[in-house]
Amino acid sequence: MTPPELAHPMAEPAGTWRERFLAWRDRTVASRRFQRWAAAFPLTRPVAQRRARELFDLVAGFVYSQVLLACVRLRLFDVLAEGPQTVAQLARRLALPEDAALRLLAAAVSLRLLERRSGGRFGLGPLGGPMVGNQAIAAMVEHHATLYADLRDPVALLRGDSASPALAGYWPYASTAAGAAPAALSAERVAEYSALMSASQPLVAEQVFDAYPLARHRCLLDVGGGEGTFLIAAAPQAPALQLMLFDLPAVADRARQRFADLGLADRARAFGGSFFDDELPTGADIATLVRVLFDHPDERALKILRSVHRALPPGATLLVAEPMSATPGAEAMGDAYFGFYLLAMGRGRPRSAADLTALLHAAGFEDAHLLPTRMPLQTGLIVARRG
Repeated sequence: MTPPELAHPMAEPAGTWRERFLAWRDRTVASRRFQRWAAAFPLTRPVAQRRARELFDLVAGFVYSQVLLACVRLRLFDVLAEGPQTVAQLARRLALPEDAALRLLAAAVSLRLLERRSGGRFGLGPLGGPMVGNQAIAAMVEHHATLYADLRDPVALLRGDSASPALAGYWPYASTAAGAAPAALSAERVAEYSALMSASQPLVAEQVFDAYPLARHRCLLDVGGGEGTFLIAAAPQAPALQLMLFDLPAVADRARQRFADLGLADRARAFGGSFFDDELPTGADIATLVRVLFDHPDERALKILRSVHRALPPGATLLVAEPMSATPGAEAMGDAYFGFYLLAMGRGRPRSAADLTALLHAAGFEDAHLLPTRMPLQTGLIVARRG
């Protein structure tokens, strides 16, 4: 059986063979006649059905995320960590009417967050199990309510017509007006976003430590290190490693207190300032930029890298850890998710490993190359040497 659109292809446009093929393919798959044929023909029906599901998932993605948000806010995964339970039991635990509880449970099962068990009970599913006690992911799920407020009109966001983006207000250093000093932000202004960064940081730290051994170094400088979560996680990885942190003064104060509370004050120091206006502390033989550069446009990212370059001695190491665009298997995360997240935030953009390598070389670093991580979806990692 010959599909109708294949039987009479239109005249080929100018260009390479690949361009001509893609132009013909686009006309074909956009044809309603071809779509109906593909859905009916046995050999193409599975492909047509799969693509229809994928397209519907894009349409319904917001609903899916809200199902996850409801599960997180109701602590459903922690409740089911105790063992499978019936609808009636869960309705009582969640303070929901039984029909509402069943609606949520059925939705969660369809998303593989939960599974149906014997005796009419529900248990954890393959995607719900990792959510148990996972404060990092739970914090990000809760945080997305702010992002979604900005995405309610994506066209206005793209055109720069959004009145007052909520996400830019959430990250106060991102919304600081030109000429103002981010270093002057108060403790109250930095508290909420610092807490979110601290909650999500362990996921990235694990990937970095698995890919690069810190014990070969004597002093680590974490630039833009927030409340010190990355350095606190690094401390047991290399017990002899001295630790330094640089961030906005109000954030550095929070880190300093955490170091003291955890008994790390003798080996961990926090310095306050702006990496755009102030010199970084010296003395380290390795520096880290963990989810810092993608918050900034190229010219400011380059300024940060040059500041780090000045603070390090020749031969020192720099690690850049952040989500990267064009990551095989995680393309949507880099270009779709972070592309629009950073747009709502009001600054920065996702970059590929090649983009970051070019910035590193422009700042004076050498031998920049990508290190494989176990979960590229969480972070990519580039190592470079100070020339």
